[in-house]
Amino acid sequence: MKIAGNTFLITGGVSMIGAEVARQLLATDAREIVLFDNYALSTTDMIQDFAHDPRIKLVRGDILRLNELFDALDGVQGVFAVAGFLTLPLSANPPLGIAVNVQGMVNVHEACRYRKVDKVVFSSSVATYGETGADTTDESSPWNWSKQQPGAALYGASKLMGENIGRLYEDRYGVKSISLRYSSVYGERQHLRAVNSVYIVDTYDRIMRGERPLIPDDGLEVHDYLHVADAARANVMAMESEVSRESFTVATGTATTLNRLVEIILQLTGSRLQPEYKTIPGKVRATTSKTMHFSNEKIARMIGWRPSISMEEGIARLIRWRESESKR
Repeated sequence: MKIAGNTFLITGGVSMIGAEVARQLLATDAREIVLFDNYALSTTDMIQDFAHDPRIKLVRGDILRLNELFDALDGVQGVFAVAGFLTLPLSANPPLGIAVNVQGMVNVHEACRYRKVDKVVFSSSVATYGETGADTTDESSPWNWSKQQPGAALYGASKLMGENIGRLYEDRYGVKSISLRYSSVYGERQHLRAVNSVYIVDTYDRIMRGERPLIPDDGLEVHDYLHVADAARANVMAMESEVSRESFTVATGTATTLNRLVEIILQLTGSRLQPEYKTIPGKVRATTSKTMHFSNEKIARMIGWRPSISMEEGIARLIRWRESESKR
């Protein structure tokens, strides 16, 4: 599907990822972009730099209210299904989190069927792999949830259900669907709900207060950190492609230890503080694996997406944004 000249709707449109998808759609000459959001977790501050663009249409709505989706999808060709609960808020409010992630996706696809929307790009997660211990994790890897905390396992299960809702609606009704399994997304306009990415902001804030950064266990826990601009570009490329009914791992393929992450932040801030190793009991953690390698070969081969922003560059961009926010 061409982006230029077409109309798109983004659920969770004023979220970190939703806002970046909107920016990239504007740059690719979309005709109109409907930002559908209930403002429960975000505000229009996220889009103040482009909200004035006449192609932007703000719609206050909730994916749990099917009628509001029906109304908002009038004339829309493609949907970016970004809205959803992450591990932390789902752990705090399981009934609402599961409803949003599962019933919400049913509603999105049902409304798309009714409005004859051509394609849905769904924001999934590498949580669908669970506590992976394989040398390389790709789309054929099974979900290993047995060692996970309950909130993390429920989150992964909800994303698996969302992906298969999309496949079912493609099989039965012809609504094309692609699922993007993000690794740990971070970047400008970072929210405080992602278990792994919020650690970056927490560490930066501690250093700015003159406090030693806290590293759990021995610091050898690893994550694949994906900059939000790369995540958004994957969305746009997935919508443009002729591919459908597929799930793709959207990750850098590079595992970064917490030790290395803290080292990067200390270097970029010019701090000489020494890390303190301390594990906080009861703190929600999505995974504690010391081995992680996500393969992005499939999305590179089928869609042409590859990551473009290094960890050092991405953290520097996040810090610049954080500094600018502190001056407002």
